[in-house]
Amino acid sequence: MSDPLEAAVPSPSETKIEIAETCTRMAVHADRREWALLRGLFADSVLLDYTSLNGGEPARLTPQEIVDAWAATLGGFDATQHLIANHLVEVDGDRAVCTASFQATHRLATPYGAPLWTLGGDYRWELARTGGRWLIDSVAMKATWGDGNKDLPARAAG
Repeated sequence: MSDPLEAAVPSPSETKIEIAETCTRMAVHADRREWALLRGLFADSVLLDYTSLNGGEPARLTPQEIVDAWAATLGGFDATQHLIANHLVEVDGDRAVCTASFQATHRLATPYGAPLWTLGGDYRWELARTGGRWLIDSVAMKATWGDGNKDLPARAAG
């Protein structure tokens, strides 16, 4: 008979799936405007790096600050779709790194210019296992290409 405690310990492949799903949920909850669920994916302090798109420096933010900023920008679009693929996960004890490719399409009806802005590139998440859950404590987005109306984010936020 097997030990019931052994069944509670996830296998390495189950752990990798859980980590990849946590990262994918960041995109899904943002696109669905599920702000409370999105907030729950983050550790108490998150290093957020979108400098490849916006310049500046990475910022250390709380989950609420991230959600407030994303709600103000993404919430202004008619729709967004962030597709995350090609997850690669490395686990080292209670720490993990997940990288993945992304394509993000943003739609906003506008009388001037195209209604779509699409970006592609790579994400790199760092996660920590806390209380039996994997929480994101670092997000770095590296945009490698873009197409469409790059003025849409300013219109969505305004």
